[in-house]
Amino acid sequence: MPSSPESITIVTFRPEHAEAFYRLNRAWLDEHGLYEPADEVQLADPQGAVIDAGGTVFIAERGGMVVGTAAIAPHGPGEVELLKVTVADAARGAGLGRSLVDVCIARAREMGAHTVILVSSSRLQPALRLYERMGFTHRPMPSPMPYATADVCMELHIPVS
Repeated sequence: MPSSPESITIVTFRPEHAEAFYRLNRAWLDEHGLYEPADEVQLADPQGAVIDAGGTVFIAERGGMVVGTAAIAPHGPGEVELLKVTVADAARGAGLGRSLVDVCIARAREMGAHTVILVSSSRLQPALRLYERMGFTHRPMPSPMPYATADVCMELHIPVS
């Protein structure tokens, strides 16, 4: 009888997640030719770059293994930025990306934000379609932009509870 797949839980970042956070995010950035030095700040130090700045890093775990990440960080008055959303190949196709974004949106609401923004690349069509299905709309690119490869900016207006 085949064993049932282990369930996935989403937890907040702990120091022991740092290596997997780096590895998973660096893998998709490299795969799509999107890695830039500006990424290294968040990848190498999610505690300092995101959490200490007032944000949250979420980690999806299955059987003790990190299979996904997503982060939310303050960006401006009433605005937060969605960052470093990724799902390991072995965990794709089951809605985990959407679950991670949903958790980030819930945290944004708790932070009192009314807008979630993200910058991305037109090379990431599956991710962009997910964001569109979740209600994100396209907006002009902000300036200045630390990422040369970013050519898409999206936002989601959320009601504050």
